[in-house]
Amino acid sequence: MPSSARISRRNRMPRLLGTKLSFTRWNADWKSATSLYEQAAIAYRFRKDNEKAKDAFEKASKGQEMISSYPSPSDNMSISFNIPWDAAKHMESAGALAKELGLWNEVSDFHRRASEFYRECGRPQPASDALAKGASFLEDKAPEEAIKMYDEACSVLEEDGKEQMAFDLYRAAASLYVKLEKYSDAAATFLRLGSAADKCNAINSQCKGYLSAIIIYLYAHDFQQAQKCYNDCSEVQAFLNSDQNRCAMKLLSAYEEGDAEEIKRVAQSSAINHLDHVVIRLARKLPTGDLQAIKKDLAGDDGEDSLDENDLT
Repeated sequence: MPSSARISRRNRMPRLLGTKLSFTRWNADWKSATSLYEQAAIAYRFRKDNEKAKDAFEKASKGQEMISSYPSPSDNMSISFNIPWDAAKHMESAGALAKELGLWNEVSDFHRRASEFYRECGRPQPASDALAKGASFLEDKAPEEAIKMYDEACSVLEEDGKEQMAFDLYRAAASLYVKLEKYSDAAATFLRLGSAADKCNAINSQCKGYLSAIIIYLYAHDFQQAQKCYNDCSEVQAFLNSDQNRCAMKLLSAYEEGDAEEIKRVAQSSAINHLDHVVIRLARKLPTGDLQAIKKDLAGDDGEDSLDENDLT
Protein backbone atom coordinates (compact mmCIF):
# COMPACT_ATOMS: atom_id res chain seq x y z
CA MET A 1 0.00 0.00 0.00
CA PRO A 2 1.46 3.46 -0.90
CA SER A 3 2.71 5.50 2.02
CA SER A 4 0.32 8.39 1.27
CA ALA A 5 -2.67 6.02 1.38
CA ARG A 6 -1.66 4.66 4.77
CA ILE A 7 -1.34 8.21 6.12
CA SER A 8 -4.75 9.20 4.74
CA ARG A 9 -6.41 6.14 6.23
CA ARG A 10 -4.80 6.74 9.63
CA ASN A 11 -6.00 10.36 9.67
CA ARG A 12 -9.59 9.27 8.99
CA MET A 13 -9.74 6.79 11.89
CA PRO A 14 -10.31 9.34 14.68
CA ARG A 15 -13.30 10.79 12.83
CA LEU A 16 -14.78 7.36 12.17
CA LEU A 17 -14.36 6.30 15.78
CA GLY A 18 -15.74 9.52 17.22
CA THR A 19 -12.40 10.30 18.87
CA LYS A 20 -9.68 12.91 18.59
CA LEU A 21 -5.94 12.50 18.85
CA SER A 22 -4.06 14.65 21.34
CA PHE A 23 -0.34 14.87 21.90
CA THR A 24 -0.41 12.26 24.64
CA ARG A 25 -3.53 10.07 24.35
CA TRP A 26 -6.80 9.31 22.61
CA ASN A 27 -9.78 11.25 23.99
CA ALA A 28 -13.39 10.32 23.37
CA ASP A 29 -15.05 13.08 21.35
CA TRP A 30 -18.35 12.85 23.21
CA LYS A 31 -19.68 16.13 21.86
CA SER A 32 -19.42 15.11 18.20
CA ALA A 33 -20.57 11.54 18.81
CA THR A 34 -23.55 12.69 20.88
CA SER A 35 -24.68 15.07 18.17
CA LEU A 36 -24.62 12.22 15.66
CA TYR A 37 -26.58 9.93 18.00
CA GLU A 38 -29.19 12.66 18.49
CA GLN A 39 -29.57 13.08 14.74
CA ALA A 40 -29.81 9.34 14.26
CA ALA A 41 -32.43 9.00 17.01
CA ILE A 42 -34.65 11.62 15.43
CA ALA A 43 -34.26 10.07 11.98
CA TYR A 44 -35.02 6.56 13.22
CA ARG A 45 -38.07 7.79 15.15
CA PHE A 46 -39.34 9.58 12.04
CA ARG A 47 -39.00 6.32 10.11
CA LYS A 48 -40.88 4.47 12.89
CA ASP A 49 -37.82 2.30 13.55
CA ASN A 50 -38.45 2.41 17.29
CA GLU A 51 -35.85 -0.15 18.30
CA LYS A 52 -32.98 1.74 16.69
CA ALA A 53 -34.38 5.08 17.80
CA LYS A 54 -34.54 3.84 21.40
CA ASP A 55 -30.92 2.65 21.30
CA ALA A 56 -29.78 5.93 19.73
CA PHE A 57 -31.55 8.01 22.38
CA GLU A 58 -29.98 5.89 25.12
CA LYS A 59 -26.52 6.45 23.62
CA ALA A 60 -27.23 10.15 23.17
CA SER A 61 -28.19 10.29 26.84
CA LYS A 62 -24.94 8.60 27.78
CA GLY A 63 -23.08 11.13 25.66
CA GLN A 64 -24.81 14.06 27.34
CA GLU A 65 -24.02 12.52 30.72
CA MET A 66 -20.34 12.31 29.83
CA ILE A 67 -20.31 15.86 28.46
CA SER A 68 -21.87 17.13 31.71
CA SER A 69 -19.17 15.36 33.73
CA TYR A 70 -16.37 17.35 32.12
CA PRO A 71 -15.58 20.84 33.47
CA SER A 72 -15.95 23.78 31.13
CA PRO A 73 -14.61 27.34 31.50
CA SER A 74 -17.16 29.99 32.37
CA ASP A 75 -17.17 33.67 31.46
CA ASN A 76 -15.13 34.64 34.51
CA MET A 77 -12.51 31.99 33.69
CA SER A 78 -13.56 29.80 36.61
CA ILE A 79 -14.45 26.13 36.09
CA SER A 80 -18.09 25.03 36.00
CA PHE A 81 -19.92 21.80 35.21
CA ASN A 82 -22.79 21.38 32.81
CA ILE A 83 -25.99 19.83 34.10
CA PRO A 84 -27.32 16.61 32.55
CA TRP A 85 -30.67 18.10 31.46
CA ASP A 86 -30.41 16.79 27.91
CA ALA A 87 -29.34 13.39 29.23
CA ALA A 88 -32.61 13.25 31.16
CA LYS A 89 -34.71 14.30 28.16
CA HIS A 90 -33.10 11.68 25.91
CA MET A 91 -33.63 9.00 28.55
CA GLU A 92 -37.33 9.90 28.73
CA SER A 93 -37.54 9.61 24.95
CA ALA A 94 -35.95 6.17 25.16
CA GLY A 95 -38.49 5.21 27.82
CA ALA A 96 -41.42 6.29 25.65
CA LEU A 97 -40.09 4.19 22.77
CA ALA A 98 -39.58 1.22 25.10
CA LYS A 99 -43.27 1.54 25.97
CA GLU A 100 -44.19 1.39 22.27
CA LEU A 101 -42.04 -1.75 21.96
CA GLY A 102 -43.59 -3.37 25.05
CA LEU A 103 -40.25 -3.51 26.88
CA TRP A 104 -41.70 -2.88 30.31
CA ASN A 105 -38.52 -3.41 32.34
CA GLU A 106 -36.77 -0.81 30.22
CA VAL A 107 -39.67 1.60 30.65
CA SER A 108 -39.13 1.67 34.42
CA ASP A 109 -35.34 1.68 34.12
CA PHE A 110 -35.17 4.57 31.64
CA HIS A 111 -37.62 6.75 33.54
CA ARG A 112 -35.83 6.14 36.84
CA ARG A 113 -32.54 7.14 35.26
CA ALA A 114 -34.17 10.23 33.77
CA SER A 115 -35.44 11.14 37.24
CA GLU A 116 -31.93 10.77 38.66
CA PHE A 117 -30.54 13.14 36.03
CA TYR A 118 -33.23 15.72 36.79
CA ARG A 119 -32.38 15.51 40.47
CA GLU A 120 -28.74 16.14 39.60
CA CYS A 121 -30.01 19.28 37.88
CA GLY A 122 -31.73 20.31 41.12
CA ARG A 123 -35.18 19.96 39.53
CA PRO A 124 -37.44 17.82 41.75
CA GLN A 125 -40.63 18.54 39.79
CA PRO A 126 -39.38 17.11 36.46
CA ALA A 127 -37.74 14.29 38.44
CA SER A 128 -41.11 13.38 39.92
CA ASP A 129 -42.85 13.83 36.56
CA ALA A 130 -40.46 11.37 34.89
CA LEU A 131 -41.28 8.71 37.46
CA ALA A 132 -45.00 9.42 37.20
CA LYS A 133 -44.89 9.17 33.41
CA GLY A 134 -43.15 5.81 33.61
CA ALA A 135 -45.70 4.66 36.17
CA SER A 136 -48.60 5.65 33.91
CA PHE A 137 -47.10 3.56 31.10
CA LEU A 138 -46.92 0.53 33.41
CA GLU A 139 -50.37 0.70 35.04
CA ASP A 140 -51.93 -2.02 32.89
CA LYS A 141 -48.91 -4.25 32.25
CA ALA A 142 -47.00 -4.01 35.53
CA PRO A 143 -49.23 -2.39 38.18
CA GLU A 144 -47.01 -3.37 41.12
CA GLU A 145 -44.04 -1.63 39.53
CA ALA A 146 -46.23 1.35 38.65
CA ILE A 147 -47.20 1.72 42.31
CA LYS A 148 -43.53 1.71 43.32
CA MET A 149 -42.78 4.45 40.82
CA TYR A 150 -45.75 6.54 41.95
CA ASP A 151 -44.51 6.14 45.53
CA GLU A 152 -41.01 7.26 44.51
CA ALA A 153 -42.48 10.22 42.63
CA CYS A 154 -44.40 11.27 45.76
CA SER A 155 -41.29 10.93 47.91
CA VAL A 156 -39.28 13.21 45.60
CA LEU A 157 -41.85 15.97 46.07
CA GLU A 158 -42.25 15.33 49.78
CA GLU A 159 -38.51 15.68 50.30
CA ASP A 160 -38.65 19.04 48.55
CA GLY A 161 -41.64 20.23 50.59
CA LYS A 162 -43.95 20.21 47.57
CA GLU A 163 -46.59 17.80 48.83
CA GLN A 164 -49.39 19.70 47.10
CA MET A 165 -47.93 18.75 43.73
CA ALA A 166 -48.20 15.06 44.66
CA PHE A 167 -51.96 14.83 45.28
CA ASP A 168 -52.75 13.29 41.89
CA LEU A 169 -49.92 10.79 42.36
CA TYR A 170 -51.33 9.59 45.69
CA ARG A 171 -54.70 9.13 44.02
CA ALA A 172 -53.21 7.21 41.10
CA ALA A 173 -51.38 4.85 43.46
CA ALA A 174 -54.49 4.34 45.60
CA SER A 175 -56.53 3.56 42.49
CA LEU A 176 -54.06 0.86 41.48
CA TYR A 177 -54.15 -0.63 44.98
CA VAL A 178 -57.94 -0.87 44.70
CA LYS A 179 -57.58 -2.50 41.29
CA LEU A 180 -55.27 -5.09 42.87
CA GLU A 181 -57.73 -5.49 45.78
CA LYS A 182 -55.10 -4.31 48.26
CA TYR A 183 -57.59 -2.28 50.22
CA SER A 184 -55.52 -1.64 53.33
CA ASP A 185 -52.74 -0.20 51.17
CA ALA A 186 -55.26 1.91 49.27
CA ALA A 187 -56.67 3.32 52.51
CA ALA A 188 -53.15 4.00 53.83
CA THR A 189 -52.35 5.91 50.64
CA PHE A 190 -55.41 8.13 51.05
CA LEU A 191 -54.39 8.76 54.65
CA ARG A 192 -50.93 9.71 53.38
CA LEU A 193 -52.63 12.15 51.01
CA GLY A 194 -54.54 13.58 53.96
CA SER A 195 -51.34 14.02 55.93
CA ALA A 196 -49.65 15.73 52.99
CA ALA A 197 -52.67 18.01 52.52
CA ASP A 198 -52.52 18.94 56.19
CA LYS A 199 -48.95 20.21 55.73
CA CYS A 200 -50.00 22.63 53.00
CA ASN A 201 -53.35 23.59 54.55
CA ALA A 202 -55.38 21.97 51.75
CA ILE A 203 -58.30 21.21 54.06
CA ASN A 204 -60.76 19.99 51.44
CA SER A 205 -58.29 17.48 50.01
CA GLN A 206 -57.34 16.42 53.52
CA CYS A 207 -60.92 15.66 54.56
CA LYS A 208 -61.70 13.89 51.31
CA GLY A 209 -58.64 11.70 51.79
CA TYR A 210 -59.78 10.71 55.29
CA LEU A 211 -63.34 9.93 54.18
CA SER A 212 -62.00 7.88 51.26
CA ALA A 213 -59.92 5.75 53.63
CA ILE A 214 -62.94 5.08 55.87
CA ILE A 215 -65.09 4.03 52.90
CA ILE A 216 -62.39 1.66 51.64
CA TYR A 217 -62.15 -0.03 55.04
CA LEU A 218 -65.93 -0.46 55.08
CA TYR A 219 -65.87 -1.94 51.59
CA ALA A 220 -63.21 -4.39 52.73
CA HIS A 221 -65.53 -5.59 55.57
CA ASP A 222 -63.19 -4.11 58.19
CA PHE A 223 -65.63 -2.13 60.32
CA GLN A 224 -63.32 -1.99 63.32
CA GLN A 225 -60.51 -0.46 61.29
CA ALA A 226 -62.95 1.98 59.69
CA GLN A 227 -64.12 3.03 63.15
CA LYS A 228 -60.55 3.38 64.41
CA CYS A 229 -59.64 5.42 61.32
CA TYR A 230 -62.62 7.69 61.93
CA ASN A 231 -61.67 8.21 65.59
CA ASP A 232 -58.06 8.99 64.70
CA CYS A 233 -58.99 11.41 61.93
CA SER A 234 -61.55 13.13 64.14
CA GLU A 235 -58.70 14.29 66.36
CA VAL A 236 -57.84 16.67 63.51
CA GLN A 237 -59.96 19.77 64.02
CA ALA A 238 -60.34 20.46 60.30
CA PHE A 239 -61.89 17.04 59.73
CA LEU A 240 -64.01 17.15 62.88
CA ASN A 241 -65.90 20.18 61.59
CA SER A 242 -66.23 19.00 57.99
CA ASP A 243 -69.04 17.63 55.83
CA GLN A 244 -66.86 14.59 55.23
CA ASN A 245 -66.81 13.88 58.96
CA ARG A 246 -70.59 14.07 59.18
CA CYS A 247 -70.91 11.74 56.21
CA ALA A 248 -68.51 9.21 57.77
CA MET A 249 -70.39 9.40 61.09
CA LYS A 250 -73.70 8.67 59.34
CA LEU A 251 -72.19 5.70 57.54
CA LEU A 252 -70.75 4.21 60.71
CA SER A 253 -73.99 4.77 62.62
CA ALA A 254 -75.94 3.01 59.89
CA TYR A 255 -73.54 0.08 60.09
CA GLU A 256 -73.95 -0.08 63.86
CA GLU A 257 -77.72 -0.19 63.43
CA GLY A 258 -77.56 -2.71 60.61
CA ASP A 259 -79.54 -0.31 58.37
CA ALA A 260 -78.67 -1.20 54.76
CA GLU A 261 -81.08 1.34 53.28
CA GLU A 262 -79.53 4.19 55.24
CA ILE A 263 -76.07 3.12 54.13
CA LYS A 264 -77.19 3.22 50.49
CA ARG A 265 -78.78 6.64 51.02
CA VAL A 266 -75.64 8.11 52.57
CA ALA A 267 -73.56 6.61 49.74
CA GLN A 268 -75.48 8.91 47.37
CA SER A 269 -74.67 12.05 49.35
CA SER A 270 -72.82 15.04 47.90
CA ALA A 271 -69.83 14.48 50.19
CA ILE A 272 -69.21 11.14 48.51
CA ASN A 273 -70.10 12.41 45.02
CA HIS A 274 -67.06 14.71 45.18
CA LEU A 275 -64.55 11.94 45.96
CA ASP A 276 -62.38 10.12 43.42
CA HIS A 277 -64.29 7.93 40.99
CA VAL A 278 -62.67 4.76 42.29
CA VAL A 279 -63.95 5.54 45.80
CA ILE A 280 -67.41 6.52 44.57
CA ARG A 281 -67.73 3.13 42.85
CA LEU A 282 -66.86 1.36 46.08
CA ALA A 283 -69.29 3.50 48.09
CA ARG A 284 -72.11 2.68 45.67
CA LYS A 285 -71.59 -1.01 46.42
CA LEU A 286 -71.98 -0.59 50.18
CA PRO A 287 -72.96 -2.35 52.32
CA THR A 288 -70.74 -5.36 51.81
CA GLY A 289 -70.38 -8.15 54.33
CA ASP A 290 -72.81 -9.28 57.02
CA LEU A 291 -74.38 -6.23 58.67
CA GLN A 292 -76.13 -8.34 61.31
CA ALA A 293 -72.82 -9.92 62.30
CA ILE A 294 -71.32 -6.45 62.78
CA LYS A 295 -74.32 -5.40 64.86
CA LYS A 296 -74.05 -8.56 66.96
CA ASP A 297 -70.33 -8.05 67.54
CA LEU A 298 -70.92 -4.47 68.61
CA ALA A 299 -73.68 -5.57 70.98
CA GLY A 300 -71.31 -8.11 72.50
CA ASP A 301 -68.66 -5.44 72.99
CA ASP A 302 -71.20 -3.17 74.68
CA GLY A 303 -72.17 -5.99 77.01
CA GLU A 304 -68.59 -6.52 78.05
CA ASP A 305 -68.07 -2.80 78.60
CA SER A 306 -71.14 -2.59 80.82
CA LEU A 307 -69.79 -5.15 83.31
CA ASP A 308 -69.04 -3.79 86.76
CA GLU A 309 -65.25 -3.64 87.00
CA ASN A 310 -65.51 -3.89 90.80
CA ASP A 311 -67.62 -7.05 90.64
CA LEU A 312 -65.16 -9.91 91.02
CA THR A 313 -67.78 -12.64 91.45
